[in-house]
Amino acid sequence: MNKSIAGDVWGGLAAMLVALPSAIAFGVTVYSILGGAQAAQGALAGILGAVALGLLAATLGGAPRLISAPCAPAVAILSAFALERVAHGGDPNTTILMLTLVGLLAGGFQILFGVLQLGHLIKYMPYPVVSGYLSGVGLIIIGSQVPKLLGTTGGLSLWAALATPAHWSVSSMLIGGVTAGVMVLAPRFITSIPAAILGLLAGVLAYFALGLAGMVPLVNTANSMLVGPLTSGEGGGLLASMTARGQAVGQMGLQDLTLLLFPALTLAGLLSIDTLKTCVVLDAMTRSRHDSNRELIAQGCANMFAGTLGGMPGAGTMGATLVNLSSGGNSRLSGMVEGVSALAAFLLLGALIAWVPVAALAAILMVIGVRMIDRSSLHFLQSRGTVLDFMVIGSVITTALTVSLIAASAVGVLLALVLFIREQVSNHVVRQRLLGSETFSRRVRTRDEMASLVLHGDQVVVCELQGSLFFGTTQQLYSALESDLKTRRFIILDMRRIQTIDVTAAHMLEQVRDVLADRDGRLILANIPARSPSGLDIRAYLSEVGLLAQHAQGHQVRVFDDVDTAMEWTEDLIINEAALKQAAEDALDLHEMELFNQRKQETLSALESSMQKRVFKAGEKIFSRGDGGDELYLIRRGAVRVQLPINDTQNHHLGTFGRGAFFGEMSFLDGAVRSADAVAFTDTELYVLSRRIYNQFAEEHRKAALALMEGVASALASRLRYTTAELRALES
Repeated sequence: MNKSIAGDVWGGLAAMLVALPSAIAFGVTVYSILGGAQAAQGALAGILGAVALGLLAATLGGAPRLISAPCAPAVAILSAFALERVAHGGDPNTTILMLTLVGLLAGGFQILFGVLQLGHLIKYMPYPVVSGYLSGVGLIIIGSQVPKLLGTTGGLSLWAALATPAHWSVSSMLIGGVTAGVMVLAPRFITSIPAAILGLLAGVLAYFALGLAGMVPLVNTANSMLVGPLTSGEGGGLLASMTARGQAVGQMGLQDLTLLLFPALTLAGLLSIDTLKTCVVLDAMTRSRHDSNRELIAQGCANMFAGTLGGMPGAGTMGATLVNLSSGGNSRLSGMVEGVSALAAFLLLGALIAWVPVAALAAILMVIGVRMIDRSSLHFLQSRGTVLDFMVIGSVITTALTVSLIAASAVGVLLALVLFIREQVSNHVVRQRLLGSETFSRRVRTRDEMASLVLHGDQVVVCELQGSLFFGTTQQLYSALESDLKTRRFIILDMRRIQTIDVTAAHMLEQVRDVLADRDGRLILANIPARSPSGLDIRAYLSEVGLLAQHAQGHQVRVFDDVDTAMEWTEDLIINEAALKQAAEDALDLHEMELFNQRKQETLSALESSMQKRVFKAGEKIFSRGDGGDELYLIRRGAVRVQLPINDTQNHHLGTFGRGAFFGEMSFLDGAVRSADAVAFTDTELYVLSRRIYNQFAEEHRKAALALMEGVASALASRLRYTTAELRALES
């Protein structure tokens, strides 16, 4: 037999030996509430549930090696429902039918959960929660099996069993000890047979050895030490129970059916959580990934199939799954083997399974429980940075042991969210902060304009933000901006690294806007992401919450596509307010330009008479990348934007040149083709000085021509100094 198939067969058989007795016990627990005569139907319901879930859930499911069977959450919900019906005097047959319908509806809800993709939510389960859940389940398994290992009877709890040594059975403890010892030590010597199977065989042989010694009875009926005969209790139990349910359908009314919805929805939620938690643990142990939504749909179909047969609903169970895994289960075939073997065991091998000692099963589960405990998480205590993560693990374990596994999951997720928020809050939301006197736009300014910006640029602060702007980081951001709100007029927020934003953060930005407005200032947003990593359109969201609606009305919030454009806008305001810039409609004469300061009027007149004057409308192209030409352009009025084409629709902004500045100096100096495009940003008037005209001028006015070249070189050096200073500020 193929090794992989052999592992699936061994795993399925071992899982059946664990799941089937529990399924029978669960069924009897629920149905016996309706009267002792219904106990046999309960046993049959447990078996049918194990068969249906094992076959269909494994075939359709999204988690190979997962074993599905009737489970504790189903017992809790159905027992409560049965107790309520008995208290109201409900007919047993009708109640059994209603229990079946609850299982059917729960399966339908699970299918709906899967179709709605709710299973993906489980993928966000943090590791400390998984670790705590794994350890909690292990401790619960150990605790639940201790009374069985000690051989106590009467359904004693862990503490009650430990407190009554007089009820302990030496024989049970010997059988359990032999089973556990073989299961732990056998893999060192035998690897071809799963340790759980060897342990179970050792437990059975130990029981017979004790029986031959006269220490235990060699009978399997009415013997609490053994699983006992797997019979339905009544001939034709399956057919009779299905006939009884069919007769009870006509006795139900609409009111009875409405009573089923809430229990069914609750049961669907608990079964789904129990299944997906088991899947997460299985992933952690096998380093695999399950399909949560497919698994929910498969579980829903299996529970509906179980309900159709009159079986107990269930979920992916931790104990049987881990037995399957440790016994060699490799694929979904192991789950199908579990379902088939459960049916075969009931029909053919009931007599043999009846001799399996309860203490042996308890020992196997206890060894598995010990292995489930995540002892590696103890190293989290060694570092201050991970102590809180260990506290999450400890809280999950404590809640699992004192309340329930489902409550433990909720507590773990809640604490993990708190730690996440704490981590987000501890990160600096302001990545970088620069003043307007330290960084400048790409618009090329005259010396006087740059001097004005250096002097008055501290009216502007540029803050590069990062991370998430939400209720946890809102106060941190406001505190970072608080001092600037008192001294700056313009706050530019670079939002390109923002991942998401909520209404609390938007409200805080409204407060910043209002504070600045009181001082005739402006809140400026730049680089707003069109789409955040979560898919949120942040610009549209800010409009919806009202922040950008003010901008649309021309009020206090300004929005720019990039920081450079925002800086250029604030610089223009500062320069205008400092009265260093004349009205845009006044064209400069040659002697008013910085490049020709202190030149003789007659010399400038000679140069101006030989230069061309050109006018361009806003948006008109002055020259294009690759064009030939050796002209130097001096701006008399307006502004020119120089940009580098990236493709047919995109350009990279290199700089904006305003009134009094010059551009095109590279081709003027070296005669090479143009390296970028020049476009009139506004209506523009230019002086155009070609290299030929300059050379002719230089022959007659050598000193003035040399001064012109020195002026060009000085302006270029000044631009380079400001760029270097800006780069230094960005690195700090």
